[in-house]
Amino acid sequence: MNPKAILQSDLMGALASGLCVVHCVATPFLFIAQTCSVTGCCETSPGWWSSMDYLFVGITFFAVYHSSARTTKSWVKYALYATWICLTFLIFNEKFALFPIAEWWKYGTAFSLIGLHLYNLKYCQCPEEECCTT
Repeated sequence: MNPKAILQSDLMGALASGLCVVHCVATPFLFIAQTCSVTGCCETSPGWWSSMDYLFVGITFFAVYHSSARTTKSWVKYALYATWICLTFLIFNEKFALFPIAEWWKYGTAFSLIGLHLYNLKYCQCPEEECCTT
């Protein structure tokens, strides 16, 4: 595997997870305030904005897949997948209101995913192509 691809997947994963956090934090401020001021009803946001969650889930999956395939530490591989699964569950839970779970769990999980990608980027890189695990 190309060492540059490792760098790119970790950077992409950290960036996508970070943008996901920004997206989640910005939602109430951008659309609820606008909707309330225009219509007096605060329960909906535009469909394109809500569907961005699925885009982030997809991008972060591919970043986790590529980063975990090229990491030198097996625990990072499992931690990346476990964190991604947890974040995906929390996002779908919020969409479909399956269980009452506090919002901060989603942010904590997203920040954990960012941290794992950055840790992998700094400490788990192969100096040569042969050392990477698949």
